[in-house]
Order: sequence, then C-alpha cells, then structure tokens
Amino acid sequence: MSNAYGEWLRSQRETAGLTQQQLADAAYMTRSHVSHIEAGRRVPSEEDARRLDQALNTGDVLRCFRPRKEEDAAVADYFEAALELERQATMIREFGLSFVPGILQTEAYARAVLGSDFPPLSGEERDRLVVTRLKRAKVLESPVTPIVWALLDEAVLRRPVGGPTVMAAQLRHLVRLAENDRVRIHVLPFGLGTHPLMQSMLTLMWFEDQPPVAYTEGIDIGQVHDSPTIVERLQGAYALALGDALPLRESLALIRATAKDYEDDE
Repeated sequence: MSNAYGEWLRSQRETAGLTQQQLADAAYMTRSHVSHIEAGRRVPSEEDARRLDQALNTGDVLRCFRPRKEEDAAVADYFEAALELERQATMIREFGLSFVPGILQTEAYARAVLGSDFPPLSGEERDRLVVTRLKRAKVLESPVTPIVWALLDEAVLRRPVGGPTVMAAQLRHLVRLAENDRVRIHVLPFGLGTHPLMQSMLTLMWFEDQPPVAYTEGIDIGQVHDSPTIVERLQGAYALALGDALPLRESLALIRATAKDYEDDE
C-alpha cells in the first residue's frame, strides 16, 4: 500500500506524544502491528483502524481512508476485517456447518455456493467473488504457514452443492490437501447428534504478533470477535466439538467413500 497512510498515522501518534507501545496499548493491538502499519507493510483491518481513530481522537479518518486491496472490493463489507486477518494468521481453524470453508473450496464448488445468493448475483459479480475466493486459497501454497485445521459437520459432505460431479471433485480436493499434510480434517458425524458449534460457522485465527481472534458468520452478517473472553469461549466450543469428531484417518475414509458415492451417481 502507499506509505502515505502509515506516515500520517505516525505523524498523528507523535503529535499526540505517544510511543508505538502506548498507542498499541490504547488501541488493543501489539506494538509490532502498529509498526507494520506505519511502515506500510500491513493494511489495517477496518476494526484496527476504528480503534486507532478512537485512541488518537482522529474521528473516522483512519477507518474511512484505510487502503483497500483490489480483492477487498469483491467481498462483503462484513468480511473485510476477517479477510485481512486471514492473510496474517499463522494458524487457522475452520468449522464448516453447511458448506466447505472458503479457503478450501474448488472453483466449481465456489461458483455453486455463490449461485445460491439472493438476490441473484450477475455473472460478472460472481466471477469477481470466485477469483477472490481462489486467491484466498493461495495461503495453502506455502508448505507450512498457516497451519490449517478444518472441522466439518457431516452435512457438508452430504449436501450435493453443484451436483455429484462438483461434489466429488471438491471432496477429492479435501483428501489431497490432507494427504499432503497441508490441512488436517475431521468430520463431526450425524450420529453424534448435537454439538457446541451447531449455530454458526466459525473461524479461529492465531498470529505471530497479536492476540487470537474468532470470526462467526450467518446470513448477511459476520463478526470478528477480539474480546479475550469471547475468543476463549469459542475456542473452548471448538475444542469440545473436535474431541467428539472422527479421527483423521476415519474422517478421510468417510470423505473418500462419499466422493465415490457421488462419482457413482454421475
């Protein structure tokens, strides 16, 4: 991003007589995170910018003039902060309630998911969103970081999003990721009945230089949670559900068998 934003932030901080650490404390961030923003190495999330505005009494300036990457324009407003955090995360734990989490989707599966939006998206809008979703998946091109775990409700496997051909390819993609040790995948079987994550999809993220956060999403609404109390509660719910899930080997066997069922239906 242009460093004009970071330089203006530094100027406002110095005018206020604050060190980077003091500003970080006031904005509930880490000093290194503030340093990265000032140096132009990191784009602040909308929530970051809002807290910086509050700490510096700069009204809404830092939030309104926050630099946006081109792909940011192709996501829902409520997902912008989560998208930026996803790029920075060193560990991501996903829970899929009804469909495969975005960073694990194939192109055909993503198109089918986006095709269910209401009101319907234009072809151009869907293309832009698909491109953004595939760019998000590039975090998996690194052999190590971020570490990604995916916990999937069995409904994700059974719902034929896009039809048998699309589903078979999507499930085979998940198996390949797991077999290459890039993603660890566990399935919550129907036979379990209720579990702590039944109400919402959930993403948990950890970082090198800032506290962990959680992201939840429903219909036309999403929220980043950075309150330690809320994040710890959601981490606990995830851990409890993971403890009831099938082991990795059994999960992959179920995914392979389900993929074969779809292939037989083609």
